[in-house]
Amino acid sequence: MSRASPFPASAFKAYDIRGVVPEALNPAFAHALGRAFGARALALGERTVAVGRDGRLSSPALAAALIEGLRQAGVAVLDIGLSTTPMLYYAAHTRCHSGIQVTGSHNPKQHNGFKMVLAGRAIYGDEIQALRLAMAALAPEAAAEPEGKLERIDVLPDYVARIVADVRLQRPLKIVIDSGNGVAGASAPGLFRALGCEVIELYSEVDGDFPNHHPDPSKPENLRDLIAAVQRSGAELGLAFDGDGDRLGIVTPSGQNIYPDRQMLLFAQDVLARVPGGTIVYDVKCSQRLAPAIRAAGGVPLMYKTGHSLIKAKMKEVASPLGGEMSGHIFFQERWFGFDDGSYAGARLLEILSRSPNAGAVLEALPNSHSTPELNVACAEGEPHRLVAELQALANFAAPAQVNTIDGLRVDWPDGFGLIRASNTTPVLVLRFEGQTAAALARIEAELLALLRRVKPDAAVGAAAH
Repeated sequence: MSRASPFPASAFKAYDIRGVVPEALNPAFAHALGRAFGARALALGERTVAVGRDGRLSSPALAAALIEGLRQAGVAVLDIGLSTTPMLYYAAHTRCHSGIQVTGSHNPKQHNGFKMVLAGRAIYGDEIQALRLAMAALAPEAAAEPEGKLERIDVLPDYVARIVADVRLQRPLKIVIDSGNGVAGASAPGLFRALGCEVIELYSEVDGDFPNHHPDPSKPENLRDLIAAVQRSGAELGLAFDGDGDRLGIVTPSGQNIYPDRQMLLFAQDVLARVPGGTIVYDVKCSQRLAPAIRAAGGVPLMYKTGHSLIKAKMKEVASPLGGEMSGHIFFQERWFGFDDGSYAGARLLEILSRSPNAGAVLEALPNSHSTPELNVACAEGEPHRLVAELQALANFAAPAQVNTIDGLRVDWPDGFGLIRASNTTPVLVLRFEGQTAAALARIEAELLALLRRVKPDAAVGAAAH
């Protein structure tokens, strides 16, 4: 009989590894991951792996064990230390082709995780499950000295210089940056000053206890301090970063939250001016207004599955210059490397806004709709995908409704859309509704919820919690 794996299957998610420390993730887990990932890297001809870590209290110990495991596997390690996830991606694009970031992203403070790039691409799905099996099959380690070389490097100066050389502001802007005590606080304020901005800082001190608010800009309650600081200081704009710096939130002086699908309207127009006919990839949670705007700017809209690894893979497949997700991951292939980076997306946004005398007015003039935030329905483990399959089978909506089943069930009407999909990271259904009028929103929401209750009569809909 095979022995039970000490590594819980629940930690191996669709796009990364995540779990509570120390129950699911601990130094023994990190060490085994290093050995398994290192062996896989060597099998692909990869001799060097970059490692970075966020500011969580558990990250230094996990990173140290991960590095030791990688070196025991025989790979050389570039330790970039405290860094955003995009800085790790940058190292894995400019110094080698593989890397692991120790990060819990925007999850609660007792969580941590690992985001992985192998041979130039983010791994996901079956590749992550294969690592779990390889970790469980590891022989007890020999008490040998680590074989792989270890080099500690600071990529921040090179990373900042590369962005400053690429992004040109027409005029300086006064901005507020809220890093939420996440790791972006150690790099983002300096980067934006290097671009010529006047920067007012909120919560830049990296603190894994997150004492002021949780570092998740997709939640409106986490933007309250930023809005107040923008209004108090007379700044033109507020930028907010998540815990590991790969997502961006934007607020205007009037207190509007410019959600990422509205940001994508601006980014698409700008990129398509230089890449006419380009395919712009976005996820199923994005606004119905995005596709017509992309077409009007001369591009080809392509709606795809939610998930940063999935969007990146699809962008490579179709040679897309730009991709984005409602969650705040924005991917620039044009002038950049194709990975999601909140600081770089913020810099590109300021480049566009600096051409206008009133940045806030440009943002607030973007087309808008009536919409819900992301909503969740809690389910039993394994239930969400079964329910979605049942919903897809029941979805016989009459014209002019259009049904899309690429990721869950999305139904588009001429005046709005509804979405029900299974989360790939937690046992919940994810819902989102949008209407061009309040009445359209109410109608669409009622119609989709009625369908949902046919397969799950006890469905309780609540605001998404991270």
